[in-house]
Amino acid sequence: MAMKPIKGNDSESQEQLREDLRQLSSTIEELMQATADDSRENVARLRERAEAKLEETRARLAASGERVRHQAQDSLECADEYVRSNPWKSVGYGAALGVVVGLILGRS
Repeated sequence: MAMKPIKGNDSESQEQLREDLRQLSSTIEELMQATADDSRENVARLRERAEAKLEETRARLAASGERVRHQAQDSLECADEYVRSNPWKSVGYGAALGVVVGLILGRS
């Protein structure tokens, strides 16, 4: 099995998550300001908005986390299959990486 690139539009989903967090932060700030006024109906309305945005953001974070977990698992399976089908190449790559890391650490 050949190594597969990670699929998904990460920059778009990250930007959407940032926007959700900005909106949530803004709503929470409004809620804090409204509680200073202690206007019951204003507080209730803003609290509902904050709770809805919080739930939406939690759902997006959960979906993103699940997608990342699946991508990592797929990558791990690809690497495992490659190592099993090319054991000597894998040993050579590991040794070369060890030498490079050793050289870098030796310079520090």
